[in-house]
Amino acid sequence: MAKGVSAKFVSYEETLPKILSLIKFDQELKKYDSIVIKPSLRNLFSHNTSAICVESLLNFCLQHKSPQAKVYIAEGSDGDETLEVFEAFNYKKIAEKYNVSLIDLNTAESELIQKPSFLKFESINYPKILLNSYVISLPRLFPDAETEMQGALANMLGAFPSMYYQGFFNPKKTKIRKWPIKYSIHDIVQCKMPNLAIIDASDYGKIFIGNPLEMDKQASNLIGKDWKKISHLKIIEETFQKEQMQALARTSAKEEKKEEQQDF
Repeated sequence: MAKGVSAKFVSYEETLPKILSLIKFDQELKKYDSIVIKPSLRNLFSHNTSAICVESLLNFCLQHKSPQAKVYIAEGSDGDETLEVFEAFNYKKIAEKYNVSLIDLNTAESELIQKPSFLKFESINYPKILLNSYVISLPRLFPDAETEMQGALANMLGAFPSMYYQGFFNPKKTKIRKWPIKYSIHDIVQCKMPNLAIIDASDYGKIFIGNPLEMDKQASNLIGKDWKKISHLKIIEETFQKEQMQALARTSAKEEKKEEQQDF
């Protein structure tokens, strides 16, 4: 698939299936046994992903997945109980209607991840369900005071389990705010970049689907921001470019060594 596509928003029921079929996502889905839809449900008062949007995507996934595959809806709210937020925004009704599981990432089983690309964390407890699944980041686009924009990558802050990152006397994930939030966004997506972004920019007349970083860059224009001035996008892009250069250098070194062995 190309870096991504955008489409004019008509309705979730019409626009999502149309664009997903256009990029042949129905065929891509069949490759995976575990699919996680990760909406943005930060708390009871945030600009959360619409249940109607989630239902449209869920319905498409259930229709086109392989027979043995499981589809989950997962989030880890920040400051409120995730299950309460699920219920308040009608996710519980959707889960019951389609017989799918709601996963609270705040209490899900996790694995300790260590990466040299982390900028602040020595290690991160990361939910295993995300590590072992095809992850679709499904945020609702909006400008945000803390993260600058709520997009596909900032949405992954919900992957920090509150059981490890909340404060002693505060239900919010204060331990991811020991430094500017851009570093926590950067490090959490180093654990695993979402496999796909579907950005609900319906408030601005658009839907974006594709590579999470690239879709965030494009979506930033809708809220009047230059992506190069959005802190977490800038440092994630820098890390990506650095890793690309290192990969090219390793490939070049292997080719040179192979040539030397052949000459010998």
